[in-house]
Amino acid sequence: MEQKNKKTILIDLDGVLNEYKGNFNKDYISPIKSGAKEFLEELSKEYEIKIFTTRNKILTTKWLIENKIDNLVSDVTNIKDVCWLFIDDRCIKFDGNYKETINKINHFKVWYK
Repeated sequence: MEQKNKKTILIDLDGVLNEYKGNFNKDYISPIKSGAKEFLEELSKEYEIKIFTTRNKILTTKWLIENKIDNLVSDVTNIKDVCWLFIDDRCIKFDGNYKETINKINHFKVWYK
């Protein structure tokens, strides 16, 4: 299936695809998370995958190549491109209710805490 016919999903790198646990180091990307390759393989059948990260694009691209998942990803970006869905370990789904969203923000914890 051609990429242009697929909906785009932006996926955060740290905490979603790697073993990041809040210990940010600009020169090092944690090892790939168990199951991440299979996750991307499955998604890439139906969706265009872009990695959304604030990390250095060259370092991130090297990490993708080293983990043999670069063929599953169409781009690495730090720009929130137009997409169908965004997957991140630090996000809250807005359900139309501002008061409930404030409550979610005030009680938010990342999955690894």
